[in-house]
Amino acid sequence: MRTRRLGQGLEVSAIGLGCMGMSHAYGGQEEAKSIATLRHAVEIGVTFLDTAEVYGPFENEILLGKALAGLRDKVTIATKFGFKIAPEAAAGVDRMIGLDGRPENARRVAEASLTRLGAEVIDLFYLHRVDPDVPVEESVGAMGDLVREGKVRFLGLSEVDAATLERAHREHPIAALQSEWSLWTRGIEAEILPKARELGVGVVPFSPLGRGFLAGSVTSTADIGEGDFRRRLPRFQAEAMAANARFVALLDEIAAAHAITKAQLALAWVLAKGEDVVPIPGTRRIERLEENARAVEVRLSDADVAAIEAAIPPEEVVGERYGAQAAAWTPKKEG
Repeated sequence: MRTRRLGQGLEVSAIGLGCMGMSHAYGGQEEAKSIATLRHAVEIGVTFLDTAEVYGPFENEILLGKALAGLRDKVTIATKFGFKIAPEAAAGVDRMIGLDGRPENARRVAEASLTRLGAEVIDLFYLHRVDPDVPVEESVGAMGDLVREGKVRFLGLSEVDAATLERAHREHPIAALQSEWSLWTRGIEAEILPKARELGVGVVPFSPLGRGFLAGSVTSTADIGEGDFRRRLPRFQAEAMAANARFVALLDEIAAAHAITKAQLALAWVLAKGEDVVPIPGTRRIERLEENARAVEVRLSDADVAAIEAAIPPEEVVGERYGAQAAAWTPKKEG
């Protein structure tokens, strides 16, 4: 597996693994299968692993702690703080009830995450969403204290606009910006991506496969289980999925011409956007993990990239990324 560099020197596998779906959001969790996938990821060199306190909540970090016992020195773990989580008694409802970017929460979460992960240091610690009631400088300042104490190595931000990224970077160097970026979500390209590159901040696209839609694994609402949060997303409503299906058909044609899968094509496109880009597609299955990892070997010409982008004009994609609550936690300029 090739490696890429984020920010001030964080070297990671050129493609990572988003671990959220192993414990959160998509329903049907299977611990044994997830542990096998995590350990296989290390074997094939996919060693940049992404988790968060809120995934579960807490369960995903615990899962990684179990799966990576004895392998900690072979992996780079990113985790996040920034949500207000309802008590366990509220199980059965969405336990993300707000944002909490207070300095004391940064410290509390980092120390709890270290325990759950069975780790001595967090490689990359993100502010998951910026709390509008806490200046980003205060949140990042507290995160910087954790770096100075040796509890965290590098800092990241998730889903921020260009101005906020610059303010945060002035407070403490930011190694990585995590934002949704894929062929059907390209809102970071106009302002945020150029600012990240001006500052030397690496970019970590999450959902580079459009939460499965661009890979063709979700074609109708019948493919989405009862416990799957995509049921609440505008793009995964029946009319939007039907309208967007033509884009997947076009990707299928282009992928066939390259003798690769749609998923590999979508990932190769993201990878081709720059050596400072490290996508983190999620999966619970070893076969999908291996398929995604092989996208690193795909080489696209400038003409290929242009043809792929022409197949999915972003202004023609039907449906917003998020519903009202999640959209309120996301900068308007993200698209």
